[in-house]
Amino acid sequence: MTDIATRWATVADLPALETLIARAIETLQAGFLTPEQIVASRAIMGLDTQLVADGTYLVAERDGAIVGCGGWSRRATLYGGDHSTDLRDPQLLDPARDAAKIRAMYTHPRCARQGIGRVILAGCEQAARAGGYSTVELMATLSGQPLYVASGYAPVETVEANVNGTAVPLVRMRKSLFS
Repeated sequence: MTDIATRWATVADLPALETLIARAIETLQAGFLTPEQIVASRAIMGLDTQLVADGTYLVAERDGAIVGCGGWSRRATLYGGDHSTDLRDPQLLDPARDAAKIRAMYTHPRCARQGIGRVILAGCEQAARAGGYSTVELMATLSGQPLYVASGYAPVETVEANVNGTAVPLVRMRKSLFS
């Protein structure tokens, strides 16, 4: 999309990103998860500020407003926000044998299905490729899975995150950057 600009996020973006992510979690999963699963998903979803610190978190802007975000990582953490400490693994990956991680992809609900996710995903894939990675992987929500399938990702496994007795379905997916 020509009216979408991307740039790497800064610490100054964090308040706007937190607001956008909260709205996206609450709204865009509504057709895929039960209300209880949406509430539970907040415990495993969200922004990992390590991505911002690492300079690997993109924001998409339209007319100066942030309308989407997402990143890639050279760290072992597959998914989860700052608050999901049990999911965190800061170990650096080896591009010769490990897949880079696509992380924390969100679009503002009023801008969903307008190509913003594709722009962010393509930017992250390009940066991971430039970082020496030949493969990327991610943990998809059910609402995000259609975007990833359309972008060439293949399911590897379906899992359920258990959050206080509520199962939240997720799909681990992979893609070769040279296919």
